[in-house]
Amino acid sequence: MLKFLTSIIYLSAILAISSLYSCSISKQISRQASATILKDSAVNTGNIGISIYEPATGKYWYSHNDTHYFIPASNTKLFTLYAGMKYLGDSLVGLRYQVFNMPHDTITEITPSGDPTFLLSEFQRQPVLDFLKTRKKIVLHNLPDINPWGMGWAWDDYKEPFMAPRSTFPMYGDVINIRWINKDSISVTPKYFWNEAEKMYAFENGLSAFKKMGSNHLIFTSGTYKSWNTTFEPDVDTQIKLLEENIPGLNIFFVTSPLVTPLASKQIVQNNRSNEEKTDLTAMLRYEEVKSRYLNDTVVRTIHSQPTDSLFKPMMHRSDNFFAEQTLLMVSNEHLGIMNDEKIIDTILKTDLKDVPQRPKWVDGSGLSRYNLFTPQSFVYILNKMKDEFGIARMKNILATGGEGTIASYFKKDSGYIYAKTGTLSNNCALSGYLITRKGKLLIFSILANNYITGATPVRRATERFLESIREKY
Repeated sequence: MLKFLTSIIYLSAILAISSLYSCSISKQISRQASATILKDSAVNTGNIGISIYEPATGKYWYSHNDTHYFIPASNTKLFTLYAGMKYLGDSLVGLRYQVFNMPHDTITEITPSGDPTFLLSEFQRQPVLDFLKTRKKIVLHNLPDINPWGMGWAWDDYKEPFMAPRSTFPMYGDVINIRWINKDSISVTPKYFWNEAEKMYAFENGLSAFKKMGSNHLIFTSGTYKSWNTTFEPDVDTQIKLLEENIPGLNIFFVTSPLVTPLASKQIVQNNRSNEEKTDLTAMLRYEEVKSRYLNDTVVRTIHSQPTDSLFKPMMHRSDNFFAEQTLLMVSNEHLGIMNDEKIIDTILKTDLKDVPQRPKWVDGSGLSRYNLFTPQSFVYILNKMKDEFGIARMKNILATGGEGTIASYFKKDSGYIYAKTGTLSNNCALSGYLITRKGKLLIFSILANNYITGATPVRRATERFLESIREKY
């Protein structure tokens, strides 16, 4: 009995000491926060939420407004990253296809997957393009239209590359790259847009270009720009022109629901019906009927394009909005069979993330929308969940450390102790990630600042001082 009581007393003492230590840390960090960030002249013009958590003990070291909702900007990509890592596997689905052989023709029907790496120069390996070059006749089975812009995006940024439109079949990142070489030479990628553009005046010292919203018609004039990038509308006509530009001699047709265009109908049947039968065809032939008649392989095959982490790493390092939006669409396509960000977000929040501390208002993949609302605790939760499910080593590889990516100008004194994601919109900035202290403790943190009236730099510097002080002391 005495031995049992001694054990109880010993355990109680350990718990009491642990509680006192935890309380002591919280008070110490509170003083550090006041000195380095809460009273900062830039930060205190707005609102800030802070959460510092130690996963090894399951304890919050410090909390300040950490259950309050904030606009997180690109910290939203952390939730998108989780969805991508959970559902996209080791490599991206580039497209799916079926082949059906008719007496004098072989038709390959392709269905796009939303893969944003197709025809992007930074991905030198292009398995999808290599596959399409082996085909002679393709039917593009496009998916239902999606809104190219997310709910709450700033409409007047439509020309900016950071707001490239979402697409079921993106090409070149849905961005046109323009470079002035000299007065007689201008490089445009894809070339199709230069060939179709309207050129006015000489380009002696540079160029300028104009594009209306909802149009791919470019007007080039003389100007001072040496380089200029803008978005293009990923409509199906443009997609087909870009495919034809890359694969000369390719016959490609477009399927809208179960119907094909009259041109495609004639092409498909011209060598497979008698003259009498041809005259009986309506202007719009039921494509599915032809397909079912000649389909000799019911297996839907898959072409994989890139390792998933080769997409996720630049998505997080440079905070690539287009990659994030397409990641969420691809997750929806793989998990639900449709590309619908609203439905996949609702599904994930009700299943995989049903125990998130405060259910966020999550509306897009990138964080471009100011309708997004998250708490600091919710980012601590998702970072801890990714650490547990995918491993800290993989997370370190995907997230930027000091001196890299969007934190290239911060935490450079002793890089390799912080791995984090930034978020920036006008008057709003965020930083969430992992922090390794001098004593080797792994912490998870989230700092969200909203509604300050200065630029983001002084807020980021205050955040840097605060996190560095925690790193040095513990």
